[in-house]
Amino acid sequence: MIETILGLRAKTKTKKPLIHCITNPISINGCANVILSVGAKPMMAEHPEEVREITETADALMLNLGNITDARMASMEISLAYATKKRIPVLLDAVGVACSALRRRLLQKLLAISSPSVIKGNYSEIAAIYDGAYSSPGVDADSALDICTITQAAEALARTYQTVILATGEVDIVSDGVKTVHLKNGTKQLATVTGTGCMLGSLCASFLPSAVPLDAAVSACCYFGICGELAETEKGGGTFYMNLLDNLSNLTKEEISKRMNMEEFT
Repeated sequence: MIETILGLRAKTKTKKPLIHCITNPISINGCANVILSVGAKPMMAEHPEEVREITETADALMLNLGNITDARMASMEISLAYATKKRIPVLLDAVGVACSALRRRLLQKLLAISSPSVIKGNYSEIAAIYDGAYSSPGVDADSALDICTITQAAEALARTYQTVILATGEVDIVSDGVKTVHLKNGTKQLATVTGTGCMLGSLCASFLPSAVPLDAAVSACCYFGICGELAETEKGGGTFYMNLLDNLSNLTKEEISKRMNMEEFT
């Protein structure tokens, strides 16, 4: 896995893929910076009249349901349909589907168009996709949800939609329905900066042009989690954020080898 991660970063820096992101304004700057940090190029276009031609030039598409608007909803449907037609890999980040009927309806519309390469969400969001009756307030994960329950949900959803599920939590869970990986890197300090979940999604999208979806998702979780650990500081969220970006740009093979903490199941 170490060589896979390093190989993905090298390919990304060489290819400089264009990542088209239709995402929320809360995290848009952070997402763009993460994409740049690994050598890819961000494009944050969201107007319905231009997204088709932007998606046409992209190497991957990221759709993020955070802070949703009418224009962004329309743009996501247009871009997903075109990305599917052109076989452009797609990451769909199901932000807030556990707390919003509007977002659940949008998610179902998008999944009816096509199954993306990766569906990402925190434990509550994955639970809400798996069980339509489940709901949770806000966009934070429900601490009552356990790893076993979400692992089962992720595996079932991966098989249903023929995709990779990335469930984020204290332990990140990645599954394609056959192989499941638990990733245990990270730090609680990631929760002190807004948009870090979205930033992880943008990192995964940056890796999708150069890897199969399972490897892209596992590599992104491991890479981002280790960078979070290295960024820890007592100075506060501002310094942590800057440290995080610095480490995303400069993570070494030695640190990956020393810190990687993951388990695989089949």
